[in-house]
Amino acid sequence: MYQSEDSVQAPAAGTAAVLTGLGSWLPPREVTNDELCAHLDTSDTWIRERIGISVRRRADPKTATGDLAAEAGARALRSAGVTRADAVVLATTTPDHPCPATAPDVAARLGLANAAAFDIAAGCSGFLYATTVAAGLIRSGTAGRVLVIGAETMSAVIDPADRSTAPIFGDGAGAAVLEAGRPGRPGALGEVAWGSDGARSDAIVIPVGGSRNRDGRDAAPRSERHVRMRGNEVLRHAVRRMTAAATCAAAAAGWQPRDIDRLIVHQANARISAAVSDALGIPPERVPSNIASVGNTAAASVPLLLADAAAEGSLRPGHRVLLVAFGSGLAWAATTLVWPAGLRAER
Repeated sequence: MYQSEDSVQAPAAGTAAVLTGLGSWLPPREVTNDELCAHLDTSDTWIRERIGISVRRRADPKTATGDLAAEAGARALRSAGVTRADAVVLATTTPDHPCPATAPDVAARLGLANAAAFDIAAGCSGFLYATTVAAGLIRSGTAGRVLVIGAETMSAVIDPADRSTAPIFGDGAGAAVLEAGRPGRPGALGEVAWGSDGARSDAIVIPVGGSRNRDGRDAAPRSERHVRMRGNEVLRHAVRRMTAAATCAAAAAGWQPRDIDRLIVHQANARISAAVSDALGIPPERVPSNIASVGNTAAASVPLLLADAAAEGSLRPGHRVLLVAFGSGLAWAATTLVWPAGLRAER
């Protein structure tokens, strides 16, 4: 059983994980397409039309993923009106260090003394993987309240000279508070549909820096130290896997496509989002997007979009919301919830 230093109660049998707070934080510096095009063989028109991005945020060299995560986490806690959590789960591809995990430092900075804290690496699906793990902790009685964060400093692993990745990725963080609550209550997470295809793990990869090929990593060319991606292959699998996962998650909730009020898709590429919504039969006006202003923020994408949509009034109480993501691994996940009243995202 979990232990808590405040009034969080041990969840009973049949308890659900309920969304009670949302927060986000973006580095202040905006990088426009024109700025990138000054040293890349591309154009503002190509980036806008092919990817859907106008600007993205970039952290300064002294700002790490843990800094972004702590800012977003603090905002999520304030949004929920709480100061304590039993666990912190941080989804990231860009931890502050290979060792230790970044989450314990974030927990300490947030004043969450003795909270369990750990990282999850599931690429752009990381936030939904993390919420699934958090929901399991809550349902099992191991935790009563969990702070889930998706945070990335993708600029640390992107080759600025790589036309296939440099225009796509941005930095940022989003966070959510999940608490034990009654199943069926607005905000309660539904069943998850998730999976992976490791046979295609090299479709999105940083070739060196880990334990694989460590004998030659010091001599590896610069391109091997940054994210490499086979874009067309990723696009095909992203559309197919997200469509299938979203269909399964919606069916588990008893929803038909016409029942879905908002589709929250990982902001990888505007064309991917459009293809997924079209395949699901969900009209574009029900599919919020912020990729134009933040880019692909990997594990931070889904919580950033949730925070933006909530703050801007696109998510309203009673809305049936379907969330889906796909990323490196290859890994994917989807889940559902009914949007609760009174939840105000703090950005």
